[in-house]
Amino acid sequence: MAERRLNMKKCEKKAATMEPQYQTLLDLRRRKKKATSLGLMTDQVWHDDPKRLSFLLSRYKFVAKMLSGKEHVLEIGCGDAFGSRIVHQEVKKLTVIDFDPIFIEDIKSRMESDWQFEAEVHDILSKPFGDGFDGIYSLDVIEHIPAEKEDLFMFNLVSSLSDNGVAVIGTPSIQSQDYANAQSKEGHVNCKDYCELKELMEKYFQNVFLFSMNDEVVHTGFYRMAHYLFVLCTGKKTV
Repeated sequence: MAERRLNMKKCEKKAATMEPQYQTLLDLRRRKKKATSLGLMTDQVWHDDPKRLSFLLSRYKFVAKMLSGKEHVLEIGCGDAFGSRIVHQEVKKLTVIDFDPIFIEDIKSRMESDWQFEAEVHDILSKPFGDGFDGIYSLDVIEHIPAEKEDLFMFNLVSSLSDNGVAVIGTPSIQSQDYANAQSKEGHVNCKDYCELKELMEKYFQNVFLFSMNDEVVHTGFYRMAHYLFVLCTGKKTV
């Protein structure tokens, strides 16, 4: 056993990249002891349709830039939170919540010391989560909320936001559902077109800015041709 360990150490010492600037890659792997893993949900994306991962990360990048510099940001409906690190990179503190304990357990099992953030089980339909976040975002969640509960969702979201806070919500458009797979369609009970989404947000915010998204590109193009919709909301109304 001792001889085997000695041989393993010798192999580790011998391992070196052909170009010295890439040696830091091996150094990081040794320091971390294991590679970063994909999340529970993201692993399926990478397995079934790898290009969708670029769409996912682009959505998180948009949120990160819109909320850059915020003190404390909340993600509602985080899933496995694989893309959340992109937002964490731009804000001072990040908390993520999901109503499914399986996802929160997965997040905590993958948490790395250099990228710590809070992850809690919470159903936003039950009550608000605090009341002082200066940024809140929610991606691919509202389409899962039954129409009769969407106002409760929005009420609790807005109640969790500070008076000067900013909210970003992203959702597939109703037009995109002709191309959605069976798994997505099963959970998508409340997809909206741009008019319906804007009308809902204007009940809770003074300012609502609508964006289209196709694949990785966020733009201000024709909404009916958008696969995905973003709303950037400020000036919360009294609820």
